[in-house]
Amino acid sequence: MIRRVLGIRREDKNRWERRAPITPADARGFIASGFDVVVQPSGIRVYPDADWATAGALVADDLARCDVVLGVKEMPEEVFRAGGVYVFFAHVAKGQKYNMPMLRALLARGATLLDYEKIVDDRGRRLVFFGRHAGLAGAIDTLWALGRRFAAEGLDTPLTEVEPAHRYGDLETARGALAAVGARIRERGLPGSIVPLVVGVTGYGHVGGGAKEVLEALGATEVAVEDLPRLFQPGGADARTVYRVTFREEHTVEPVAAGARFELAEFFAHPERYRGVFERHVPMLTAIVNCVYWDAKYPRLVTKAGLGRLWAQEATPRLRVMGDVTCDILGSIECNVRTTTPDSPVYVWDPATDAAHDGVQGRGPIVLAVDNLPCELPAEASTSFGRALASFVPALLGADWAQPFEGLVLPRELKDAVIVHRGELAPRYAYIAGLW
Repeated sequence: MIRRVLGIRREDKNRWERRAPITPADARGFIASGFDVVVQPSGIRVYPDADWATAGALVADDLARCDVVLGVKEMPEEVFRAGGVYVFFAHVAKGQKYNMPMLRALLARGATLLDYEKIVDDRGRRLVFFGRHAGLAGAIDTLWALGRRFAAEGLDTPLTEVEPAHRYGDLETARGALAAVGARIRERGLPGSIVPLVVGVTGYGHVGGGAKEVLEALGATEVAVEDLPRLFQPGGADARTVYRVTFREEHTVEPVAAGARFELAEFFAHPERYRGVFERHVPMLTAIVNCVYWDAKYPRLVTKAGLGRLWAQEATPRLRVMGDVTCDILGSIECNVRTTTPDSPVYVWDPATDAAHDGVQGRGPIVLAVDNLPCELPAEASTSFGRALASFVPALLGADWAQPFEGLVLPRELKDAVIVHRGELAPRYAYIAGLW
């Protein structure tokens, strides 16, 4: 019997991308189940090559004999071979122009592409994801940036002790450090000019849940959106407390039609019937951690025009940092104009000039725009991701990919994630051809 072969590609987006789609322990399990595993060697992957070899995998550059190749981030065009099957975060479903050359290469070579982002349940919820770890790292980095901004303004706060997520090494260490910072805030208090210190989290899914974990570790107190204005009344806020607010869809949009009521299902089906109202809350927020999925059909959360109006006022705005975890360029946070990396994760966007410059000083909000935040927690992120992916691997390797799309025998979750099959866009993604 011929053993099917799973390939694991090395990541090369940048030196920070140390994740893997599965772990050596996962590989050992697949090998015991009758599959072979080939892993490309890597000098930066969180799991050393020796760990894969010990698990029974072949460590080799050549993935040509692999039936399915797994990666994390986008793959360069030279990777694709005729008839190959590739699974990774492709970022093409919205017609992202920067990835259209990659998509055209897949089509030209008659290859097949599945996107993890499209492996969802019958309610559209992602089943294979790094979202929680993006929220964890994004919230930690947002607090780090906030501490740096305060320090640049001459304000002494315990937040200056927060480090970027990648410097902690693991979540346990990060949680302990954040708890210590929170304790010092409760002991010393915060400067009166920044009280109340309010962190707004947009979203409540896996990403928002990760951000919430970080703020809970800090000891932040949850405040309902409707109670937020009370913090600004005399005696309404405590200088020894960090406040967090979670914004759901009903807090960020409202119906255009007078007298109409918000309906979540209607908003998702007909977003054109709604307008954005999140900016009415922005003047009360010190930092924003943006954790919501966005598409161009939805209203933006924060617009350049809205920020321009905010900074045109005589008083300096409270808003210091926007951690755009979802990181859609010119998307829901419109002033996110470019991506960053963990070693230089932020820039300041100037509302007067529409220009961005690295660092934490300057007129305008800091923007955190790292587009692969989970790589800052590579081991734990890979373990969690591999655990979620493992149940789908036998079906991926067992499929007869030579069949036409209609004849592919796959679980519904995987078949819906096939964007390209044998050089043709799958029917549900045919619309992409009109976007490039």
